[in-house]
Amino acid sequence: MKQIFRYPDGVWPNVVALSFTLLGYGAGVALLGSMHWALNALGFALVAQTLIWSAYFIHEFAHQAIFKTAAANERWGTLMSWINGSCYATFFDMRRKHMRHHVERADVITFDVRGFLLRSPAWVRNTVLALEWTYFPAVEFLMRAFVVILPFRDERKRAARGRILAVAAVRFTLLAALGWWSLKALLLYFAAYLVFITVLRFADCFQHTYDAYPILDDQAIPADKLRDRAYEQANTYSNVVSLDNTWLNLLWLNFGYHNAHHERPTAPWHRLPTFHRELYPADHAQVTPVPELLRSFHINRVKRVLASDYGQVQAPGVSGRTDGFLGAVGVSFLTAV
Repeated sequence: MKQIFRYPDGVWPNVVALSFTLLGYGAGVALLGSMHWALNALGFALVAQTLIWSAYFIHEFAHQAIFKTAAANERWGTLMSWINGSCYATFFDMRRKHMRHHVERADVITFDVRGFLLRSPAWVRNTVLALEWTYFPAVEFLMRAFVVILPFRDERKRAARGRILAVAAVRFTLLAALGWWSLKALLLYFAAYLVFITVLRFADCFQHTYDAYPILDDQAIPADKLRDRAYEQANTYSNVVSLDNTWLNLLWLNFGYHNAHHERPTAPWHRLPTFHRELYPADHAQVTPVPELLRSFHINRVKRVLASDYGQVQAPGVSGRTDGFLGAVGVSFLTAV
């Protein structure tokens, strides 16, 4: 085992977590079709949680923080993408975009959803905003649709067309089979998928006040300011679920310890709580626990879609210090081309 995993202390945490993700996902889907509501509820929780972990394991594999070899990280990252449906994008593209986020200290996004909505007919824009008002993650589905459609609209991505069609055929066949077996299971699966997307978008929403640049190719971002390490930490926030009960942060595989992650990007998920405590006190300006962010997520859920920046965070101790933290939208590392 130690010859396979990158860190010796990561063998058993990763064996347990990866086993739970794979086995829990299969068991959860099976339980969705049960005749008993209690088993349906358990299946729903399992599917939602394993979808979330599959996404954050992609992030771990992108940083090559799990296995020693790049090939092993890529294989497992691709497997996780098939679980959560991000397989329309390749692992290579997801990793490439995410590495730019770290190296260039900006949100280098694929699709300018704000520009798209501002250029769209009013009924399209208003429909998306209305859905976002109801907490339906319409923007996230637009991002996923863009990944699928782009190769058929941009000749630079023409080579991906066959792959997209093959992935779509497999995915829709599996979903149709699930619905044929149990319509209830299909509906519950979609509900669990909405929970998965909502958790990820909440995490992404409140981790940076970076500038966002919609760039499809490898064009560099503008050199309009000094984006050094100090800038990176000052514009990164740790949206931990709980400061007291660290187990709760496993909801998203310790992804909330985001300043620690940016300080040492190759630090694996199981080391981040300890590393965070070494670096930051509980009252550090960059620590914004989830309970502080729920109000902003609510009151800014429509405003952030068309906002030109991510807003500002006030100093610790200020009442409603995160109310003006509008947050990011459409920056998921799962939607890259």
